[in-house]
Amino acid sequence: MELDNNNHSVFSMYYHLVLVIKYRRKVIDDNISNRLKEIFAYIAPNYNIALQEWNPDKDHVRILFKAQPNSELSKFINAYKSASSRLIKKEYSIIRKSLWKEYFWARSFCLLTTGGAPMEVVGRYIESQGEKI
Repeated sequence: MELDNNNHSVFSMYYHLVLVIKYRRKVIDDNISNRLKEIFAYIAPNYNIALQEWNPDKDHVRILFKAQPNSELSKFINAYKSASSRLIKKEYSIIRKSLWKEYFWARSFCLLTTGGAPMEVVGRYIESQGEKI
């Protein structure tokens, strides 16, 4: 296993995040998925987070990312959900027909540590989930 380090610690912190579209609306297509991924990759470094895997479905995304001990995960997730919701609704007006209120993402999220499973196994699992869009 390869470990990361900073000035004061050695670590391996991988997380599996699932974000669901409000009302489970099936609004994610390739263009929207690519834009959501771009926004994630843009915001993540501000929180010492690095994207590892991205797998969209029509009504949710599964993300594998790497963090550091000083990463503020809940702040990052809230910042990402807020920014991506605002930008996606602004850039893809068709979304407003399916999601008539201000929210793009469901209020809750699922965040799992990857435990002792090898990253290749977790990555393959995330890749294999759901229907491809």
